[in-house]
Amino acid sequence: MSDAIVSWFSNMNGYTAVFFMSMLPIVELRGSIIFAAATDLPYVWAYIISVVGNMIPIPFVILFLRPILNWLKTTKHLSGAANWVQERSMKKAGKIVKYEMLGLFIFVAIPLPGTGAWTGAIIASILNMRISRALPPIFFGVLTAGFIMLAGSYGLFNLAGYLF
Repeated sequence: MSDAIVSWFSNMNGYTAVFFMSMLPIVELRGSIIFAAATDLPYVWAYIISVVGNMIPIPFVILFLRPILNWLKTTKHLSGAANWVQERSMKKAGKIVKYEMLGLFIFVAIPLPGTGAWTGAIIASILNMRISRALPPIFFGVLTAGFIMLAGSYGLFNLAGYLF
């Protein structure tokens, strides 16, 4: 399965691969920027395409995940998976509940495994945050995580050389 995914992305134009890769949960912007750096795409385009691609699914996750999970909980075979997603997200939601928008921003901005726009959107949906309150911190968190990943993937000193 993983060979098929790698093959699918490697047969695409680099920019298209970065775009679709950034839309995937788990991979998100963090993986797409690393991929862009590995394929020598210009860092400005890697950043812009990764941010746009990462943000496209987020409003849909915030709006539709909670109703979908509630429906899945009523089914016989998928209720366990729905409960697992909700319980796992609630474990990560502690600081977000306390600090709400700032907590959501920090959670999305720090590029560690298990954080990111998708998880932040899932938590916002489960906590029933309004989309108008959840989208700005997620967006700015994605922007920040993108800069961190650019610095790591393209090299902090190389980026400074381009900027100054």
